[in-house]
Amino acid sequence: MSPSTSSGTGDGPATGKDAETGGPARADAAAPATTASRRPSRWAWLGRLWALSTGRFGLIVVAVVALTALVARFWTPFDPQKVEISNRWAPPGWPHLLGTDGSGRDILSLLMAGARTTVFVAVGAGIVATLIGIALAALGALTVRWVRESVAVFVDILIAFPVLIIAMMISAVWGGSLWVVIWAVGIGFGVNIARVTRPELRRVLHSDFVLAGRASGLTPAQNLWRHLLPNVAPVFIVQLSWGMAVAVLAEAGLSYLGFGAPVTEPSWGLLLAQLQQFIGVHPLSVVWPGLAITLTVLGLNLLGDALREATDPTLSRSPFATRRARLHIPEVVS
Repeated sequence: MSPSTSSGTGDGPATGKDAETGGPARADAAAPATTASRRPSRWAWLGRLWALSTGRFGLIVVAVVALTALVARFWTPFDPQKVEISNRWAPPGWPHLLGTDGSGRDILSLLMAGARTTVFVAVGAGIVATLIGIALAALGALTVRWVRESVAVFVDILIAFPVLIIAMMISAVWGGSLWVVIWAVGIGFGVNIARVTRPELRRVLHSDFVLAGRASGLTPAQNLWRHLLPNVAPVFIVQLSWGMAVAVLAEAGLSYLGFGAPVTEPSWGLLLAQLQQFIGVHPLSVVWPGLAITLTVLGLNLLGDALREATDPTLSRSPFATRRARLHIPEVVS
């Protein structure tokens, strides 16, 4: 029997049909494609985040606040600082949907303008906390022993001071402003991020892929950017979201005490301080700024928890497994 008519079994040559269709070769080529199609997408965590009720709530709240701040940059129903004595304490209705304050200013316009201040402080404090936290964590994990111990002592000293105390100390020197709030919260939560992230960096530093990257010639900075930071991102994201929530709360509290936003700058905390003395006469006017602060802080906190659950590779991806883990009661060891 000639080779051209032999069957495509064993080690013999492929038949004409196999040669035309490329049967075995095509099956082998399709296997890597099938394997690649089963790999999880880089953005699959967004779907897991949206699947969580806390993630949906946090995303919606943050998106509404950010969109309100963006719109208020160009338009508000009324001038937030325009005083109209004839419209003092107007009840909610048209055209003042949330009513007016004791100076006749539109409360909805004040809240929209105050959202700009809130977003500015939260983003600014997040950037400062990120820079300080990464720098201190890297120094405390990737340097020689005496530097690591010095950084650990320095972080412990700074953590002993609450954020509000740091803000008051800074404002005593440079005066009260939004930058005082940003730097106070950034320093306060930057050291907190460093304290939590440093042991995680030390743990990941001894992993095989980090050692392989070091053996391949990566510098410490390249190893930090490519391998260390992505593996501590879940912990970092949670701490950063808490820091931004505290930044919103600290801005409101410091503005309420007179250490934050100036009188000419719309702020939820400043508006709350101006309206709280009339709570017995016009209680509804105090509800709006307090509700805005509460929902924003709650949304940022819940978003951080949901981000941790959606991005942490050590947590189960199955909702049934998560439910079983939450309901698990450890056995009593006799």
